[in-house]
Amino acid sequence: MTGARTFEELRIWQEARVLVKRVYETVGPGTPAERDWGFRDQIQRASISVMNNIAEGFERTSKADFARLLDVAKGSAGEVRSLLYVAEDLCYMKPGRAQELRDAAQTISKGTSALTSHLRKSERDSE
Repeated sequence: MTGARTFEELRIWQEARVLVKRVYETVGPGTPAERDWGFRDQIQRASISVMNNIAEGFERTSKADFARLLDVAKGSAGEVRSLLYVAEDLCYMKPGRAQELRDAAQTISKGTSALTSHLRKSERDSE
């Protein structure tokens, strides 16, 4: 399907794992976002959703299911990017840090799109 034998071998999952850690470090205790529980919860959950939907999709039995969950992961990556604008606007993080995390989320989003296209093409070709 992808050449990977486990989801942990997928580059996009590895990048999503790093993004989760960076999000937690950036909005966790001791940061300007520390007291905004709603915001922190939302951005943390969205980042985790990216990583977990990639993993869940990989573990599914069909390419169509994997592609669908990659679409969900891509949507969550977009949510993370949007929330990073909120973080920047509310001065929860410096613009450079927000952009750095948006770039990481965009890279993951592009990776999920590429893998989704590959899965859907190979599914069509096998019909």
